[in-house]
Amino acid sequence: MAAKIRLARHGSKKRPFYRIVAASSRAPRDGRFIEQLGHYDPTREPVELKFDLGKLETWIRRGAQPSETVAQLMKRAGWKGLPKTSDSTAPSAEG
Repeated sequence: MAAKIRLARHGSKKRPFYRIVAASSRAPRDGRFIEQLGHYDPTREPVELKFDLGKLETWIRRGAQPSETVAQLMKRAGWKGLPKTSDSTAPSAEG
């Protein structure tokens, strides 16, 4: 099972609220997740962003890959230990 760290949308129409979760890559966006790692509320001023750093580090050590959006939020929060990801869309050197 490949784990992802991604956002799960909650809240009402035009009032989004996101949970940062560790989930199977096969699970639906707002469906089943393994563990909640934090939350993100873009509607507040200033934006509310909270991570459980212990849980986040544990999941990254286990090999969970953050989505692009979560990686940007981690960077905004000052996270220094982002894993290096290989770009699978890069053209190959083979003919």
